[in-house]
Amino acid sequence: MITSPDNPKLKQIRKLQTKRGRSTTGLFLAEGEDLVKAATSEPEYVLHAGVDVDAKLLDSVSTLGSGTRVIGVYHQQWAEPGGDVSVYLHGVGDPGNVGTIIRSAHAFADGPVILGPGCADPYSPKAVRASMGSIFARPPARGRFEQLAGTRVAFVAGADAGYEADGPVVLCFGSERGELPDGAEITAGIPMRGELDSLNVAMAATVALYDRFRMARHG
Repeated sequence: MITSPDNPKLKQIRKLQTKRGRSTTGLFLAEGEDLVKAATSEPEYVLHAGVDVDAKLLDSVSTLGSGTRVIGVYHQQWAEPGGDVSVYLHGVGDPGNVGTIIRSAHAFADGPVILGPGCADPYSPKAVRASMGSIFARPPARGRFEQLAGTRVAFVAGADAGYEADGPVVLCFGSERGELPDGAEITAGIPMRGELDSLNVAMAATVALYDRFRMARHG
C-alpha cells in the first residue's frame, strides 16, 4: 500500500491535473467509481483507497472537493472526424460544456465531437467528469471546420429554426459571445419563447442533436 506522498504515482496524478502534464504524457485521470467502471480501455493503473493507497493520501491528490475512493490513469484516445452526424466546437472554453456535449453526442450522434480553436481540453478532470464516461466510448476528434466532409450547419442566435440536409451533417457551435468560423453552407437556430436570445452551448448542442436524431428516426 502507498503510504508516502512522494510516491511516483501520486506525483504523476498531481501532474495530470495540469494541461501541460496531460499533453506531455498523453495520459488523463478518471476519478470516482462510476467513471472507472465506465472505462473501456486498459488503465495505466488504478488506485483504490484503503487497498492500493492510504485513503487520506488519495483524497489529497483528488480534484473532487469531497475526495474520492478510486482514481484511474488512462491513455488519451483521439478519433477521426466522420459519421452521419457530428459536432464541431469553436471557442468553447468551458471544460464542463465540452464534456457535456461529448455525452450528448454519444447519446444522439454516430460521429465524434470535433474540437476547433479555443476549445477546452476534453481530457481535463472537469470535462471527463461531465462526459460521464462517454469520453471512453466516443473519443473526441480534431479538425478544421471548412475541411470537414458533409453539410456544415452553424447554429446562431436569431437564425431560422428549420434546415434540410441530405447525407452527413456537421453541427457547429461556439461560445455565446464568440464568432463561428467561415465555411457553413447552412445557418440554423433554436426557437425560444420569452426574452432570452441564446442558450448555454451545451444545452443548445443537446437540443440540436436530439432534433436531428428525432428527424432521422421518423424520416
